[in-house]
Amino acid sequence: MPLTVQEYQVGQLYSVAMTSMNETGGGEGVEVLRNEAFENYPLLGGRFSRGQYTYKIYHIKSKLPAFIRLLAPTGSTDIHEEAWNAYPYCRTVISNPGYMKDNFQISIETMHLPDNGTTDNAHGLSAEKKALREVVLIDIASELPGHDYKKEEDPTKVKSEKTDRGPLTGSWIQSSSPVMTCYKLVTCEFKWMGLQTRVESFIHKAEARIFTRFHRQVFCWIDRWHGMDLDEIRALEEQIRDDLNKQRKKGSLRGTSDLGPDVRLGAIPTPGLFILSRLRSTVFGGVLVESGC
Repeated sequence: MPLTVQEYQVGQLYSVAMTSMNETGGGEGVEVLRNEAFENYPLLGGRFSRGQYTYKIYHIKSKLPAFIRLLAPTGSTDIHEEAWNAYPYCRTVISNPGYMKDNFQISIETMHLPDNGTTDNAHGLSAEKKALREVVLIDIASELPGHDYKKEEDPTKVKSEKTDRGPLTGSWIQSSSPVMTCYKLVTCEFKWMGLQTRVESFIHKAEARIFTRFHRQVFCWIDRWHGMDLDEIRALEEQIRDDLNKQRKKGSLRGTSDLGPDVRLGAIPTPGLFILSRLRSTVFGGVLVESGC
């Protein structure tokens, strides 16, 4: 990302809030249950222990492929997300306690560093885990499928008036200043006999889309959020929390809901649901993936 680590913190929180509004309505979308400070909760071997805790439920039935909607019992499509944001380190846990219980969990650990993807082991993995990981580099200036493309959210077209950054072309990852990378370590467990192959195929197709799309928005919306501080962001989050609860209970479905059977899951591009796109060749069992953007 062509941002400082400090800028990204504000931009990411702003973009999550705005995207949640765009994807909520008609009984579905984001429900924020808790958003509060936490202390004395050791993370990353005790290196971090305080920050902001959030607990959200994503009501996403219409955003799932048809074959999952047909098989899923009522209420089973709610995804729960707990996140401990001890920036620059964050930990997010995704689960489905209403149906899959212990058979589905995704843990996402993110470290934000001021480099262009050159840190080899941002999460301090053991040699054993490092040997298992798959590293994926996501370039926000890469092309998107036609149904996702918006000119106003294309980093190769947008130039920020406030910061004079962009458009992002050529070898921007090597030449940009400032620049930072979000290193995401994903560990998942998915046990659903009979659906393994289809879910694997679907998630593989959705992989780059969700993560790339959101971070394109973070950059292209830079003139909306640049200059805000964390106090302003927290006030915005509280206002949007109230608005989300009202909006979810009325109106029609909003956001991504009918783009075909291979792109619905994780249509609400928040830090938690990004990870539903990061599963790769082994869906039944455990997968360890590290991605950088």
